Amino acid sequence: MTEKDKEYLYLAIDIAKRNIECGGGPFGSVIVKDDEIISSSGNRVVPDNDPTAHAEVSAIRKASSALGTFDLSGCIIYASCEPCPMCLGAIYWSGIRRVVFSSDRFSAAAAGFSDEMIYREINLPNDRKSIEMFQGLSGEGEKVFDAWNNFSDKVRY
Repeated sequence: MTEKDKEYLYLAIDIAKRNIECGGGPFGSVIVKDDEIISSSGNRVVPDNDPTAHAEVSAIRKASSALGTFDLSGCIIYASCEPCPMCLGAIYWSGIRRVVFSSDRFSAAAAGFSDEMIYREINLPNDRKSIEMFQGLSGEGEKVFDAWNNFSDKVRY
């Protein structure tokens, strides 16, 4: 880990600490590209009544807006804690390929933020998940992909 990594990671940790006082969760994130801070955010789940407003997802949204692109390849995300499955998915979709984090998911679980159920269930067949999942009208859904495949101006992501 470089001195710059430590600097940005300390910033993510500081955002997490300050975020508690703002009514948010104890998580912070910073996105950097070419040694320039592009965005940062704390966890906004409770203040925004948005279960997807984790620090990493919020920082990704801000970085995409600031850079005018959904492709954040070349960026690094610094997080006060190991990203949860949702945030990790968003990181992959964004094109970010380097994550630097401080505490891990086991420390988060000890503080009451456990993702273990998601890690266990994500690979289960649909009929064994704890949420009900039913597939219907699959032929109609396939027509949407046919339309996409035939659309000449698509932007792949």
